[in-house]
Amino acid sequence: MNFPRQVATVASLAVLALMATACGTTNVPEAANEPVAAPVSESCSNDTTTTATGPVSMTDGIGRKVELAKPAERVAVLEWQQTEDVLTLCVTPVAVADPENYAIYVSAEKLPDTVTDVGERGEFDFDTLYATNPDLIIVEAAGADDEIIAKLEDRGVPVLVTIGADASGQLANMKKVFSMIAEATGRTERAAKVLEQFDQHLAEAKQKVQGVELSTTDFLFFDGWIEGGNVVIRPYGKGALFTELGEQLGLTSAWTDDINSAYGSGGVDPAYGLAQTDIEGLTAVGGANLFYSDDDTPDSYVAELGKSTIWTSLPAVKEGRAYAFPPGVWGAGGPKSNEQAIDAYVDILTKG
Repeated sequence: MNFPRQVATVASLAVLALMATACGTTNVPEAANEPVAAPVSESCSNDTTTTATGPVSMTDGIGRKVELAKPAERVAVLEWQQTEDVLTLCVTPVAVADPENYAIYVSAEKLPDTVTDVGERGEFDFDTLYATNPDLIIVEAAGADDEIIAKLEDRGVPVLVTIGADASGQLANMKKVFSMIAEATGRTERAAKVLEQFDQHLAEAKQKVQGVELSTTDFLFFDGWIEGGNVVIRPYGKGALFTELGEQLGLTSAWTDDINSAYGSGGVDPAYGLAQTDIEGLTAVGGANLFYSDDDTPDSYVAELGKSTIWTSLPAVKEGRAYAFPPGVWGAGGPKSNEQAIDAYVDILTKG
């Protein structure tokens, strides 16, 4: 679930977006006008919901009006959360950003092999993007003044702008983004069903952990990476998505503003609720339970943790209360990724 570090904060998203530059025109191949193949999403195998057919008039995440003659069918998606959302809505995108790494870090929804790769997130290949002949482009932006919006609008294709994170309420924002995409694609009936299932899933999870006795409810979720031969730790502070999920299940966030002052860089990111420290910084949460992302990439930071005497001396590690999440649970995803995170918490808390 490890966030690639180039998208750690909304600020860095903005910087990357500014790097994207439009190229010349590209002739659209005839095949790009053909209907999109049926979705392969496992969650859609028994879907019986209907798709709306009328005109769409809606407001996107930054207050822009989006007008479509009919719900979008040929959708290009430039961020992973929204890619997952489109697939959960049983729509196959014609193009996505960085599908190779999506397959590593996001396991909730599988991408078809036929989807066109339009480059890195924040560094799109505009010619390839528009050659897929999309009738809607879904992008995540840092705000209304993000220059990527104007660059995408320049070609005349409707653009739906989403705000992917909001530390004042991550679950509410996740649902808002999902519902917004559903409205643009005519899949509101499907969205209502998925969100109802999500709420039920969370309610059932709360019941499962209600009677579990823990030595402490204090907890910290974190991920990390290797930089310059050193382990960088990214604590999920107050307002982070997986912190909010843990709190929903009765846990108490241990990464406080005081800790940020001592170990962070001025506080958690205001959008994602993420901080940054090193292994020693983990000592600040005392005896809190530790949860962390795991991955099976060659440069995983997890292997390096075990080599650190600071890590092995932490109370949670010594007492067997440091738990790895399964690989592929994306920490900035849609309803299905969040259900995976809920299941990981429940499995750990009820069996740990």
